[in-house]
Amino acid sequence: MQIENHWLKAARRCPSPFFNERPSDEISLLVIHNIALPPLTYGGAGIEQLFTGCLPAAAHPYFEPLQGVEVSAHLLIRRTGELVQFVAFDKRAWHAGISSFKGREQCNDFALGIELEGSDNQPYTQVQYQQLVAVTVALLAEYPLLNKQRICGHDAIAPNRKTDPGKAFDWQAYQQHLNAF
Repeated sequence: MQIENHWLKAARRCPSPFFNERPSDEISLLVIHNIALPPLTYGGAGIEQLFTGCLPAAAHPYFEPLQGVEVSAHLLIRRTGELVQFVAFDKRAWHAGISSFKGREQCNDFALGIELEGSDNQPYTQVQYQQLVAVTVALLAEYPLLNKQRICGHDAIAPNRKTDPGKAFDWQAYQQHLNAF
């Protein structure tokens, strides 16, 4: 995988308006999330609509409270393995919310957010793991402050608020594949 001007070449671009400049050039944390809109529903347009501010409230009752929410991630890995990038890696995406990593607040300032299309208690697909490993290897090569010890789930930086990527995420397999590089 190649990164050019902070965009993953293999990803389809779907620019989000929900980003801003980082307070510094530091990129030193990778946060893994999950998302499904509506919950447990895969393959639809809801995720892209949410991250681009176009989610139609009337399309599903779950969408109504999400109106006006400004949220984004850098990258989405769909269950099919498709990569969709919303925010350039050098920009601050709005994915972590109120968060802390090793005592440092405001993780969006220095983190990259990768969303896996999925849910806490449903297994992720093999192609998602393959893509996640390939993307992680590319990010580790591109951003020298990022390392294997600075990869975590959303639940680790917002433990009383978030549960993703959930019990279904196989951290051991992911880390074993990373260690092969």
